[in-house]
Amino acid sequence: MGLEFDYKDGQTPLDEEEKEGLKIKSITTQGELDDFEQLNIEKAVEWTIHIKWKVEKILTEKFIKDLHKKMYEDVWKWAGEFRRTEKNIGIPWTQIGIELKNLLDDTKYWIENKTFPPEEVAIRFKHRIVSIHCFPNGNGRHSRMMADIIMESIFGEEIFSWHQSNMIKPNETRNKYINALREADNGNITPLIEFAKN
Repeated sequence: MGLEFDYKDGQTPLDEEEKEGLKIKSITTQGELDDFEQLNIEKAVEWTIHIKWKVEKILTEKFIKDLHKKMYEDVWKWAGEFRRTEKNIGIPWTQIGIELKNLLDDTKYWIENKTFPPEEVAIRFKHRIVSIHCFPNGNGRHSRMMADIIMESIFGEEIFSWHQSNMIKPNETRNKYINALREADNGNITPLIEFAKN
């Protein structure tokens, strides 16, 4: 029997081919998958801590892909590869490279011109990369880690607390997060910034 996913509000279903990319065949439940992913993500966090990245290196397609690969390579064969299927959220997959380049260019502009305070740059980046939805899975966690890297490596500021939560479990914290994302979709970024800081 294959892995049956229990999708929460705001999560993207995987198609059959993407599910085939699961490396650990013993996983049968969403809970086990979450645990394995969390262990892999902790290794990725270690990787990011030991390297002082420069803005030229962070704001690249290569870094975006490398970080996703580090976060999920123990679990998914397609870790670090852009999706090649349409999803219930995100832009058409053929536009990912173009839209990501636009986001990276915009972010560099915001930083150089001090268009927004550091936390707003990081959260605007996080929100836009999630709406592009580069990867088949793990986009939310990837975008939160990117926001933290932008805060720490580019601005030398404290990383966000994100309510000290991995936000996988369907609880009040996750609901607040999803609502803050929806507010940002409507042009109001403040609730998402507040969420990230608390």
